[in-house]
Amino acid sequence: MLQNPVFFILLVAGAVFVLSIALSTPVFGESKKNRAGLRKRLREIRAESPDGGGTQLLRDNYFNKLSPWERKLESAPVLVNLISLIQQAGYSIPAYRVVILASLLAITSCIGIYIFTNLWWAAAFAAPVGFSLPFFKLSTARNKRMEKFEESLPDALEIMKRALQAGHPLSETLQLVSKEMEGPVATEFGTTFVDLNYGNNLRNALLRLLERMPSVTVMALITSIIVQKETGGNMAEIFSKLSKLIRGRYKFQRTIRTLSSEGRISAWVLCMVPFVLFIIISITTPSYIPILLNDPLGQKLLIGSGIAMLCGIMVIRKIIRIEV
Repeated sequence: MLQNPVFFILLVAGAVFVLSIALSTPVFGESKKNRAGLRKRLREIRAESPDGGGTQLLRDNYFNKLSPWERKLESAPVLVNLISLIQQAGYSIPAYRVVILASLLAITSCIGIYIFTNLWWAAAFAAPVGFSLPFFKLSTARNKRMEKFEESLPDALEIMKRALQAGHPLSETLQLVSKEMEGPVATEFGTTFVDLNYGNNLRNALLRLLERMPSVTVMALITSIIVQKETGGNMAEIFSKLSKLIRGRYKFQRTIRTLSSEGRISAWVLCMVPFVLFIIISITTPSYIPILLNDPLGQKLLIGSGIAMLCGIMVIRKIIRIEV
């Protein structure tokens, strides 16, 4: 087994993957707790809306593009959150295909690791890592897309402010943003404009935007628009103030990112030291490693140390994660 470096490469790759999930601290978007609060608030608003069924128009149009058996798979309740994640990541792949791909990766990783190492515990470790790869990719794409959206949102609000001052209606300002800008903000505002053209009212179209981009800044934008429509006010001035507020929040998040960088680097160093030492010892003193890997007691020690290390990673992650 020591003559085969694939085992060590896969071991380090799996460790880096787990660490990247545990230690990555997204600067943009919202934490899991905040997203749960946003989803709860959305459910309450939908329950209060008498015409909430109009939000199904775009979803029905999506389902019409699928075959009958694909629609049945896509309608499964367990895929609701995955569909939302795919949508937020900016992809259009059906959710059931992501699950199938994850299952194939899990099976392939498990069989491949067992063939190379002949260790059941290594294969058992590889299976969940392989299964989570597509979801990790989607989560990473979602965070990057949210970052680009929030970075471009102040500019979009400036365009909407000028369009309102020029006499354009609000719906036309959404279309103007989709034409004048690029990236997620243009896509999402264009989708909201199309949603309005499908016959949906402004309230439900904006709620759909919040579902696709669950963020406190988007929640503030939507709330200000809805309140202005119900009570009146200068929408252009509201957009101007929101733009300054979002820019300030963006700057503050960057500051937090800079101040917490030392802690994240320290966490990476501490967590990678065991794996680096493992590789160095396997090269400099090869006779030590077979005792650890082949002896039943050594395998139990590896499993125990892995579990303890994961607990340590969770503690470090809790320390360095700063909610903004």
